[in-house]
Amino acid sequence: MKGQTKHIIRYFTIQFIAVLLLLSSLHASRNEQVKPEYHHAAVASKLAYSLSRYHYNHQSLTDSLSSIIFDQYISETLDPNRQYFYQSDIKAFEQFRNQFDNLLRDGRLGPVFYMFNVFKERVQERIAYAKEQLALEFDFTVDESYKYDREDEPWPADKATLDELWRKKVKYDALNLRLAKKDDDGIRETLTKRYENLERTIIELDSEEVFELFMNAFTQSFDPHTNYFSPINSENFRIRMSLSLEGIGARLNREGEYTNVVSIVTGGPADRSGLLHANDKIIGVGQGADGEIVDVIGWKINDVVQKIRGKKGSIVRLQIIPADEEATGNSSIISIVRDKVKLEDSEAKADTLHLQYDGRQYIFGVIDIPTFYADFAAHARGERDYKSTTRDVIKLIDDLRTKDIDGIIIDLRNNGGGSLTEAISLTGLFIKKGPVVQVRDSGGDIEVERDPDESVFYDGPLAVLVNGFSASASEIFSAAIQDYERGIIIGNQTFGKGTVQNLIPLKRFVRRVDEDKLGQLKLTIAKFYRITGASTQHKGVTPDILFPEKFGIHDFGEASQPHALPWDHIGSAKFSRQGNIKKYIPKLSLRYKVRTAKNLEFKYLREDILKAKNDRNDKTVSLVEAVRMKERKQSERKKLARVNMRRKLRGLPPLNEGDKIPKDKSMHDFLLDEGARIVADMILFSKDGLTGYLK
Repeated sequence: MKGQTKHIIRYFTIQFIAVLLLLSSLHASRNEQVKPEYHHAAVASKLAYSLSRYHYNHQSLTDSLSSIIFDQYISETLDPNRQYFYQSDIKAFEQFRNQFDNLLRDGRLGPVFYMFNVFKERVQERIAYAKEQLALEFDFTVDESYKYDREDEPWPADKATLDELWRKKVKYDALNLRLAKKDDDGIRETLTKRYENLERTIIELDSEEVFELFMNAFTQSFDPHTNYFSPINSENFRIRMSLSLEGIGARLNREGEYTNVVSIVTGGPADRSGLLHANDKIIGVGQGADGEIVDVIGWKINDVVQKIRGKKGSIVRLQIIPADEEATGNSSIISIVRDKVKLEDSEAKADTLHLQYDGRQYIFGVIDIPTFYADFAAHARGERDYKSTTRDVIKLIDDLRTKDIDGIIIDLRNNGGGSLTEAISLTGLFIKKGPVVQVRDSGGDIEVERDPDESVFYDGPLAVLVNGFSASASEIFSAAIQDYERGIIIGNQTFGKGTVQNLIPLKRFVRRVDEDKLGQLKLTIAKFYRITGASTQHKGVTPDILFPEKFGIHDFGEASQPHALPWDHIGSAKFSRQGNIKKYIPKLSLRYKVRTAKNLEFKYLREDILKAKNDRNDKTVSLVEAVRMKERKQSERKKLARVNMRRKLRGLPPLNEGDKIPKDKSMHDFLLDEGARIVADMILFSKDGLTGYLK
């Protein structure tokens, strides 16, 4: 018996020592300093050389650029909300502000990793403090507020200042969960997991990931579309571009602690659902119709993406904070059925819009073009019937002609671009031969891309509908239609992406390093210009008739990017205008303003714009539960009042408070309807009646 007891004691002693060693190793990994790998020096110095030589701007590595890189790394990459570093940390880092030009040339990355390791330490300190706060009782009756956006605030002066900031942050997070009906235990459990995930995300960043963070701070100091992809992210980028994965069809990125929706793939599951939009924030993910919603605030972006991807036909539930609810943190849960994002989902489609207006019935053809696409592989194989935007639009117009249409509206809203060749050939359907776009390369050479065909496939009344997410090839097409005065451009100012990128494997530049350790560089090499000589970069295309907009390009477009290339101007190409649209703009604009002043949906839109503007200017939210509950009830009543007003106009009974608001599938696209009225006015003012040049 004695011997058996001795063995048992010895066994548990060994187990206890093993646990201590495990805890010791975990503690060591938490505090282990991340260091650059041997090949990073070569990659950094070659990238520095390549960017200065081949980037469109040919920007030299100078002290001035070094200062920009410094701010991009510290203030945009590591701590954009200024909630981790102290003023003393920033003061200590200042010695490197003007040194990055030399450090990059020489491949010396010690200071880069030193700053990251300080950041890692500060994150651990903050998470430890946040968890301490979770052990205390929250008083949601104290009259105080929390500033959720601190990007323009000073760095915290000391520990007491930072503690107070985080006390309010934890209270803000807890209040949001309380308003979402979580009890105290659920709040503490959720936030403990959230903060631990956030901490783990930083702690587990390895040398390659830290190197990629800094190199992107460097590349994006040249412009926002120049990026460095590590080897693993090069493969992820290739997969994403192939659109072959089963998921929801949304492009995501990390924005602070949140997963942010950058854009929606037109025709994909998220787009078809109409429930998820650009700039929404995803804070939770659940599997199936009733699976637990897992809080994903603070997660790595790749981990969130893996959680959202899944088998075709399965359901994923997302807890989101809509873009216009960021100030309050109000969230909702949506369900999307996963599917493959296929080429067919992005095909051009057509429908007819019947409009009773000003004593007459109009029929308009509406052609929705989600992206500018072409099956280049099929074309290269010599297939006669290969898919392309232009070929599909020709068929759609032929079909619309049989329906006795009065005009055509090309809908490019949310079209992020695609094939330049297709944008040019599509323009050629509506104009006689002539230039469509000018392209200036990094050497200053200008190439004029032309429509060589003298014929015009469609010469009737034409409008192009755009918004703030119409970009690149969409801007080239709409700019050409506007410059030729071939049709009227309606909607919101477009995104403003007027640059061209090329993907370059780093093996072209770096020798004596294993290929599997090298990634890729996405490099800006050229710039687009309208045929008038004005760039589409930064400013985009300003419509002839401007709709009100909740979020403009200065909020989310190219102009909102800190290092976007500027707008500029080159010489005009030689072209002849093929219409006289501008002559009619004052009349069209006046009738539009009079009409929409009384339009219910435009009234609601203007109210939403004012609220969004106030939220963006304020950037604070109350931490008093009663105040937040009152705000939420007011918001819910406002939504219900709008729903009931729409139901009244359609002869339906009103809903009561607490009733579930059904999704209104019959609600019209009021912006498209107004676009059709503008085209009807254009026809009315035209001396040629139904011919489209409006001379």
